[in-house]
Parts: sequence; C-alpha cells; structure tokens
Amino acid sequence: MGRLFGTDGVRGVANDELTPKLAMQLGQAGAYILSKENKHKPTIMVGCDTRLSGDMLANAMMAGICSVGANAIYLGVLPTPAVAYLARKYNVDAGVVISASHNPMEFNGIKFFDGNGFKLPDEVEDQIEELIRNDMKDVVFPTGDKIGRVKYRLEAKEEYVNFAVHAVDVDLNGLKIVVDCAEGAAFYTSIEALNELGADVTAIHTAPDGTNINENCGSTHIKDLQTHVMMEQADLGLAFDGDADRLIVVDENGKVVDGDVVMAIVGNYMKEQGKLKKDTIVATVMSNLGFFIMGKEKGIHIEQTKVGDRYVLERMKEIGANLGGENSGHLIFLDDNTTGDGLISALHLLEVVVKTGKRVSELASIMTILPQSLVNAHVPNPVKDKYLEYPEIKKAIEELEGKFAGEGRVLIRPSGTEPMVRVMIEGKDQKVIEEEAGKLAKLIEETMN
Repeated sequence: MGRLFGTDGVRGVANDELTPKLAMQLGQAGAYILSKENKHKPTIMVGCDTRLSGDMLANAMMAGICSVGANAIYLGVLPTPAVAYLARKYNVDAGVVISASHNPMEFNGIKFFDGNGFKLPDEVEDQIEELIRNDMKDVVFPTGDKIGRVKYRLEAKEEYVNFAVHAVDVDLNGLKIVVDCAEGAAFYTSIEALNELGADVTAIHTAPDGTNINENCGSTHIKDLQTHVMMEQADLGLAFDGDADRLIVVDENGKVVDGDVVMAIVGNYMKEQGKLKKDTIVATVMSNLGFFIMGKEKGIHIEQTKVGDRYVLERMKEIGANLGGENSGHLIFLDDNTTGDGLISALHLLEVVVKTGKRVSELASIMTILPQSLVNAHVPNPVKDKYLEYPEIKKAIEELEGKFAGEGRVLIRPSGTEPMVRVMIEGKDQKVIEEEAGKLAKLIEETMN
C-alpha cells in the first residue's frame, strides 16, 4: 500500500479504497496524535460535503474519535473553510472534513485541520499513518465514562455566514451575480452571505441529492455558468467546487477568469491599498507564465512552490505573506482564513469590482494568459510517482523540454489526489502544445499501464 495521505488528505472511492474501517482508524489515530500532549479531554469537529457516502464515513470517523476518549462535534454539511474557521473560533483540538473536493461523487476523502485551522504538516500525517499501519500499537482504548461522546451543532453554518459577511467591507447592492454551487457544500452558505450583502443572486446547482455533486457543474465544469451569466445579463458568475474551497469566475462576457487572474486583480488592488504584505503573492509552478510577467510589471514578487495549496500556505507562513493560491482557484487570504475559501475569495474580488467601478473583463486585462495545454494520463495509483523510471518516458520529456526551451515550458507531475500523471505544456502555438501534450500523455498511459 502506498502513502495514505496525498496533497489534500486521504482520498479514494468510498466503501472501496476509503472504507468505514479506514475512516474509523483515521479517527482513532488522528484524535490520538493530535491530542496526546493535552491533559484535557480533546474535542474534534467533523463536517462533510453533500456526497451520499458522507454520513457513512463521518459516523465511522466519529466512532473512532470517541473510541480513544475524545469528543466529536458533528457540524453536518459545511464548506471546508467553514470547518477550519469554526475549529479556530471554538479552540477545539482539531477539525476534520469528509470531502473529495472537485472529484466525482463516488470518491470521498478525509482531511484534518489542527486547532488553529491549518492543514497538518507532512510529518504529523506520517505519524497518523504509522499508527494505523502498526494497528494502533500502544494506544489505550478507554472504557466506562472515559469514552468520548458526539454532540451535534448543525446550526453552526450560520456562524460561518456571519463571519463571511463581516470579513470583507463591501456592499453588493446593484450587482447581479450568478452562483454555481456545484450541488455541494456551498449550496446554502454562499447564497445566504451574498444575499445578506445585497447582491441580486441567481443560484444554480443548489439541489444536492447525494449523487449529483460536481456533475457537469461547479468550478471544473463551468459551461452552464457561462450560459446563465449571458442569459441573465449578469455582472459576473462565481463557481465553487464540491467543498467550496476553490473559486473560478466568469466575467460579464462569459469568459473564464481563473485563480491566477483573480490573484492578479486582487493582489494588485491590495498592493495599491498598502495591504499586500511584502508585496508578495505565493503561487505554484502550475501558474501561467503570464502571471509572472504581470508580477514584474506591477512590482509584485511571485514566490513559487510545488503544487498543492498546503505548500502555498506553508510558504506564506514562512515569509509572512497574506495572499497566495493556485490557478485552479484555491486562493488563501490569510488575514481572513487559514485555508482556501471560495466565498472569501469571491468577496475580495467583488470588493475590487465595487470600489473601482470596473467590469470584471476590464480588471482581468491586468495579465495575458499564455497558451497552455493540460492533459491527464490515467495510470495506477501505486506507480504514478515513478514515471521517470521508464526510459522511454524520460527521453520523451527531455526532448520536449529541449523543444520548448526559451519560449515555453514543460511540467510533468503526478496528481496528489487522483490516479493520474498531469502533462502541462506552455508555448506560443496552442495547436502545437496540445498535440505534444496529448502524445506524451498517451505514451505515459501506454507505458505505465
């Protein structure tokens, strides 16, 4: 078995790779590791997205938590950033989110936050994993009144809405916004917050049934949002993913505005207001070359990390930055919340729209996105990190790097959450880079399968 934890917690097909037994073990090991230094009875908050398997895994997780003597607070369906915020607000020992983010409904995942609302560092995840592999060796399971209990706080979603409404100073009266909630965890909180701030909201994909999360909707499938923005003649559209920790925007013309562009717009505004700490934005190697060109033009330093919002956050904390994220829409406004927060990100963009009086399309012209092609090669999970061990793949990558040197770049990396290797090429000619990315992805699939 490979490493349990990927870049965003533990992921897998629910009831197959991610079983109730594994969820219980993660509850036991996580509660034990995260609270072993404490003298008091620890408390862990648990929330989930709208997947059918959420109840099954959340209850298994809470059983594990209680079995090692910790208490669980069940928050019900909530965005990932809401759980991080509430864990911090109530000073509990940890928060857990049952979600597979933007993945299809058959997948689910488990990710931990510490008591300060931050995702766990690799070394703590390794301790949790080691405890599970050793069959909970040396852990004492209490009996009698030492067993933990579960409390239910389903009304806590209102506290997150209240937090969001007061996080950014913006009045949305007069703005017409279409919001795609991906049939996911944002279906209540995002609409409620935007309505409270005065926006004229058209909400789509807000009827989750447990099986339709992310299905042809949300931040990874925005065609429906584009159609509604044009049809409603809205000022812009907002798309969240299943657990609402990422945001993709559509301008008034139906054109996509990704995480890079949102960071450029808001980061430049924050710099002008003297609010961008260190005049720095932290991004990943997946950000478009146009984003780095924008940074040079605007006097904004772009700090690079490997892919994964956890690594963006770690670097932000190390250097004292307050804005960072990924082009996929995971944006972190560290002055407000400790993890990617789609709603908070949207409100910061809306603040720029309102206070500059400019349309989103005009604001988005701050940077030019260079042609980019991203193709996924589907390979088995256990070998996805070993693609360079295949001589024919290594040679093909080296040849491509030589071909695009000086006028583009080639980036190959295994997915942190899915069984695939991602092939990304940037260059001047869209047709050429699409052909080359497709050929390399096909070679990787054929060779590694």
